Amino acid sequence: MVGGGAAGLNGALMLARARRSVVVIDAGSPRNAPASGVHGLLGREGMPPAELLARGRAEVREYGGHVVSGEVRDVTREGEEFAVALADGRTVRARRLLVATGVVDDLPEIPGVQERWGKDVLHCPYCHGWEVRDQAIGVLATGPMSVHLALMFRQWSPDITYFAHTRPLSPEDAEQLAAREIRVVTGEVAAVESADDRLTGVRMADGTVVARAALAVAPRMSVRADFLATLGLRATDHPSGMGEYLPADSTGRSDVPGVWIAGNVVDMAAQVGAAAAAGAGAGAQINADLIDEETRLAVAAYREPFAATAESEVCDLVAGERRHGL
Repeated sequence: MVGGGAAGLNGALMLARARRSVVVIDAGSPRNAPASGVHGLLGREGMPPAELLARGRAEVREYGGHVVSGEVRDVTREGEEFAVALADGRTVRARRLLVATGVVDDLPEIPGVQERWGKDVLHCPYCHGWEVRDQAIGVLATGPMSVHLALMFRQWSPDITYFAHTRPLSPEDAEQLAAREIRVVTGEVAAVESADDRLTGVRMADGTVVARAALAVAPRMSVRADFLATLGLRATDHPSGMGEYLPADSTGRSDVPGVWIAGNVVDMAAQVGAAAAAGAGAGAQINADLIDEETRLAVAAYREPFAATAESEVCDLVAGERRHGL
């Protein structure tokens, strides 16, 4: 497993419980690290992300799996195996590979955005909407999903301001925002302002400050999987325009034999629960694929005239009861 988030760890857990030899390689940079809690995950609502991952690692180890800290540099195929080279010089060999490295949020280069990210600069209403309900929320236009994001946050607060920034509104989008009583502010955003460890407003290029308690941003997402290039597997632009992803079928199987993909690296909208479920599904598929391979090899060996099973059968037929001691 490359990636020790919810998808990678749940895939590892499934395989470890199936009595497979499992190694999780984790670079230790989870996407949700800035968040105070995981939300929308039944039975773990509000749990700090670090605690959730710690529990997951412990569960994988409980069933004999290994969790290794390290960054993957590249992956090459050597015969029937993959050689996974780490940046520190170590190499891990595996028969199958599950990639669950997630994505990186490419935030706009506006002062204050990075500093408040995961606190009161947000991206997902399902993850953070309840925590900012009924507050003054701004939505910064950064991409094709920004208007949709504003319409979604309107569900959590009646006080939504849309900052058009450098993206002009189409007549249809402007009508939708007006119909939902979402205020539109034109002009370029210069900075996000804060005081006493909380966001206080959005400063425009002309110096005007629009008071806001939270700011929603829909950043472009980039895939963390350059190490797969040697296998011929590369990220591609998602049809939504939200960023990059690695294509895979519904089971997580990629176009490269032996490589599965799960989590945000293939489904950018997946929350923690969905990513974990995808990892579990991919783990089960990998185990099934290994069983098919092992059965095929066993049948071939069984058919071999000089196989151990065949030799035993011939011995029984020729020697009968006299075979004792042979």
